[in-house]
Amino acid sequence: MSADNPFRQARYLGSAHHLHQLPADTGFEFAIAGRSNAGKSSALNTLTGQKSLARTSKTPGRTQQIVIFELDISRRIADLPGYGYAKVPLKLKQHWTQVMETYLETRRCLRGIVLVMDIRHPLKPFDQQMLEWSAAAEIPVHVLLTKADKLKRGPAQSALLTVKKALPPGATAQVFSAVNRQGLEEWVETIKPWMDYGQDGETDTEPAVN
Repeated sequence: MSADNPFRQARYLGSAHHLHQLPADTGFEFAIAGRSNAGKSSALNTLTGQKSLARTSKTPGRTQQIVIFELDISRRIADLPGYGYAKVPLKLKQHWTQVMETYLETRRCLRGIVLVMDIRHPLKPFDQQMLEWSAAAEIPVHVLLTKADKLKRGPAQSALLTVKKALPPGATAQVFSAVNRQGLEEWVETIKPWMDYGQDGETDTEPAVN
């Protein structure tokens, strides 16, 4: 699996509170978003095979910046701030609402959004908002229904079907567990084309400069 998973080479590059602090808008980038208690950091750590690349915390909402992880000189992962039960000031919430909407509308190198939802509590208002923004910006979305290990197969598949029916055209979804790595290969194979990786994890073509 490691040979076919180019995301294992991710490393922390920096954080941005404002869009002008992001790396140059070139190459390939995908963003991962989700409510702050949906298991986004655990999912990202599982994808990259690094236990502490993305910080996990028992206090949701700690990430209040866009955190950038670099795969190579032309490829990046953007970890977007999530909210849910997080106790953050209204002014900060309004700031991040505007930042994320503008990011989705204007970031030319953005190739797709991985939207993380707790499989037991999917399609919350934040999730719906992200789906609407992404659809309006015509950005591909792949929904990751996390914590699938907490449900039996039947209920998990039922939740997956329910979510798929509610998705906008073109969006995809799958079940996933960071605990037992269920669905990891499917996730990797889904997002590799976004980043212009071939079947073996190697670069298909040189990225164009936007």
